[in-house]
Amino acid sequence: MKLSDFDFDLPDDLIATRPAVPRTSARLLQATASQTLDRHVFDLPRILRPGDRLVLNDTKVIPARLEGLRHRDSAQGPVAARISVTLLEPRADGTWLALIKPLKKLAVGESILFGDLLAARLVEKSEGEALLAFDRTGEDFDAALQAVGAMPLPPYIAAKRAADAQDKVDYQTVWAKNSGAVAAPTASLHFDDALLADLAAIGVGFTHVTLHVGAGTFLPVKVDDVSQHKMHSEWGAVSEQAASEIAETRAQGGRVIPVGTTALRLIETAARDAGEVRAWEGPTDIFITPGFAFKATDALMTNFHLPKSTLMMLVSALMGMERMKAIYSHAISHHYRFFSYGDSSLLCPNEP
Repeated sequence: MKLSDFDFDLPDDLIATRPAVPRTSARLLQATASQTLDRHVFDLPRILRPGDRLVLNDTKVIPARLEGLRHRDSAQGPVAARISVTLLEPRADGTWLALIKPLKKLAVGESILFGDLLAARLVEKSEGEALLAFDRTGEDFDAALQAVGAMPLPPYIAAKRAADAQDKVDYQTVWAKNSGAVAAPTASLHFDDALLADLAAIGVGFTHVTLHVGAGTFLPVKVDDVSQHKMHSEWGAVSEQAASEIAETRAQGGRVIPVGTTALRLIETAARDAGEVRAWEGPTDIFITPGFAFKATDALMTNFHLPKSTLMMLVSALMGMERMKAIYSHAISHHYRFFSYGDSSLLCPNEP
């Protein structure tokens, strides 16, 4: 398979920079093996069936974008340099892996001040990435980060506008619990508490898993032969309870429907060895392309993805490459909104 097999032309005006309001008013393209229906997210209680189970990623996005100042004395007096930081992931020793721009203006041992609430010292640096040690830990660090940080909007939104206070609400799921992501599980952004209650009332079940979405989700594929692409790694966990709930749904004939590609990648990782979802924890770099044998997923709710992306490859694996091209052609011609703040789809490959 070539990278060009997953390319398509997307008009720039279909890239959403703000979500639909209310969340559930986003459009929903319902697609089976042969049918394509135009719906809305609020239609889900009339689309899903009693006994279906939605698998929800409960990761919580941290406000990982920071703007600070590095101060340095010189012969001409104090000199300040503006430094931009994007946190990537915490390390076991309490430091944070981060992207820093411009990294050349910061020496090992120097500090960055983020207002009066937070400071970080450069511990180590390499090409483009660095390790930072912050002056606060635990709840104090979380509170300071909430005050001075901005949500890490995807590059295709950040190029059009800066993150603001509204993004701290919009770019977070209503069930977010476990802090650690630097990107949102975006299909989940379409749910609110009222919709969850309506789905529960008709007999839809919910299972929570955790996958901390990393900045690697936005990395482009740079090789023409997609089998040579090295997938980024992300930490995830599936509990014994989650595995049991999924197994029970399967045993009773219900459908297991991950909400978002992150939840799908996690449960397929947890099912990889045994052929069914088992309790699992650790880093996953699972790379799903056409030909992949799905062991845990019956359908998928997901937003519309970038051309030539690993996520476009994933949905093509689920639905088939030609069917996926037709679905995206429909979405573009009917002016669906694309990417993180865009509309969504419900992909059901096993239904006519």
